[in-house]
Amino acid sequence: MDKEYGLSPSQKEQARHGERMFPLKRYVTVLSDLCPSVPAHWHEEAELTMILEGSCTYHIHLETYEADAGDILFIPPAELHSITVDPENKMTSATYVFHMDYLDTNSGDICAVKYLNPISRHALVLPYIIKKEHPAYTKMQRIFSEMEQTHTAQAPGYEMTLKALLLYAAAVLIPYRQAEGTRPQLEDEHTAKLKLVLEYISEHYSEELSIPQLARLCFFSEYHFMRFFKKYTGMSCLEYIKNLRLEKAASRLAQGGQSVLEVSLSCGFANLSYFYREFRKKYGMTPKQFIKEVPMLPFLPEQMYSAGSVSPRSGSRLSSTDISS
Repeated sequence: MDKEYGLSPSQKEQARHGERMFPLKRYVTVLSDLCPSVPAHWHEEAELTMILEGSCTYHIHLETYEADAGDILFIPPAELHSITVDPENKMTSATYVFHMDYLDTNSGDICAVKYLNPISRHALVLPYIIKKEHPAYTKMQRIFSEMEQTHTAQAPGYEMTLKALLLYAAAVLIPYRQAEGTRPQLEDEHTAKLKLVLEYISEHYSEELSIPQLARLCFFSEYHFMRFFKKYTGMSCLEYIKNLRLEKAASRLAQGGQSVLEVSLSCGFANLSYFYREFRKKYGMTPKQFIKEVPMLPFLPEQMYSAGSVSPRSGSRLSSTDISS
């Protein structure tokens, strides 16, 4: 099967992962100096990921987790998360993004009622990261390996095998679930506020945005908002907005049909020389050079990220090379 370059998970994205009858898709994400992060985002689907090489930092539900090669991560639906790599580091991961309905959450049987629906609602919280020393690691590693083999071979019935393996993975992790009521209410409130701000930025990135304006969405002071945003996203709010605009601009330049000036203005850059300077700083080339290089790129900027709410491509900022195979 030929490789197909698809969308990757993005901030409350509208992208559908997989097909309606088969809501599962595999992605490969590469983060490096050129594309060092996947910004904060969430989606209706869950994720099962293995770090194939390198290391990175995951931010999941406002908590930080260091992930290394071999580590496995499970992120439930609608959970806010982001990924970053340190300078000069590189990380490659394989991710299966799937809708919980694929596992028959609407069946009404004991599995759906007692386990799958609570996982979807965050009433039952499975471990986010499974490292080699975790009691469930050996089984999870085998499950992921079998998923990779099954997805590659795509023999008749492989869809059922993948479904069975995902159910088995959930069953393996359930004994290590977080105790009920251990998620502080304040964390959930902060997550909701951050989601609101990110979605607002995604919808209005082409307009003038200010810290006072965004702080009011959270009912925070400007000082509190700036600290809050950087703590939970790893970058300042202004840096986040600038990166999002640059990624949107890269996507539009790659698609063609607009001049550099038109792209600059449509992505929120009123000053063309500033746009050129920041674009070159981020991508190592001018916008015009970027247009010439696009045919040689293994992806198009906004293919990696969805156009859902805040995001350009797969791991954001020409950021991660999400490749579906």
